[in-house]
Amino acid sequence: MRRALITGVTGQDGYYLSRLLHDKGYEVFGLVRGQSNPKIEMIQRELPFVRILTGDLLDFSSLLRALEASEPHEVYNLGAISYVAYSWENAALTTDVTAKGVLTMLEAVRLYGGAGARPVRFYQASSSEMFGKVQEVPQNESTLLWPRSPYGVAKAFGHHMTINYRESYGLHASSGMLFNHESPMRSPEFVTRKISRAVARIATGRQSSLTLGNLDAQRDWGYAGDYVDAMWRMLQQDEPDDYVVATGQTHSVREYLDLAFAHVGIDDWAPLVQHDEALLRPAEVDQLVGDASKARRVLGWSPTIDFAALVSLMVDADLARERGEAMTP
Repeated sequence: MRRALITGVTGQDGYYLSRLLHDKGYEVFGLVRGQSNPKIEMIQRELPFVRILTGDLLDFSSLLRALEASEPHEVYNLGAISYVAYSWENAALTTDVTAKGVLTMLEAVRLYGGAGARPVRFYQASSSEMFGKVQEVPQNESTLLWPRSPYGVAKAFGHHMTINYRESYGLHASSGMLFNHESPMRSPEFVTRKISRAVARIATGRQSSLTLGNLDAQRDWGYAGDYVDAMWRMLQQDEPDDYVVATGQTHSVREYLDLAFAHVGIDDWAPLVQHDEALLRPAEVDQLVGDASKARRVLGWSPTIDFAALVSLMVDADLARERGEAMTP
């Protein structure tokens, strides 16, 4: 039985990746920070097959202990402070976890065995936010990185460090340069889930309005369940490499609002959406759209859920939550 260790297992991607690996016959271990982590209960309820290990990306010894306990064939480093807006509020902590945490995990993998006696294949969750002030459209694996947030800068550090360990120590280390990917498991502070949750609450009479920042921001939005499949495919390749994972289509926040409100029978959402300049980013990323032709060609990967279906999926899930019905993420 193959074994995998996932950092950030309590997040959206950790949830879907755990399910994918379990379905493929893996023994799945999840690294959780602190025994009092409130999300442990969710993991135990929704993913009872995951063996929980405690550790911290800032604590090198805890990562070595987790590797010794799990003896993984594959490590998926998804752990990070992933909310971009928060990275301006606490740039230092974001740097420690999202940047230096990658280095700590890579070094732990190297000393555990790496490419030697106990070879481990390593996946790093890179991000489209690294492109920031985009230098070409669409963005691919060779596009110059120009991050526009502390989060993006931290992700760029981790991305380049993964390449460095691959080239310096022969680690099978790959990075997925994932563009925005969403699902019903997305945390409510992210704009897509903030909208789908508010739309469901407005439709059921539990909320009267929604407050947002930049409605003109454009993103390449895909489905998280599709994107974790790309992660797994990267670690099945003979040679490690970096891959853009994206749909190749870009949509604005306004378009998301159009589809979300229309799904509950509301055509004119303008009176229900308020604007707050406090929610604008200090340095905005206006448009992101990825060229995933390499992932399609080498990995045989392609998305299965388009933008409209994704919006409907998220709104339906939040409607089910508001009505107290069973939900299928």
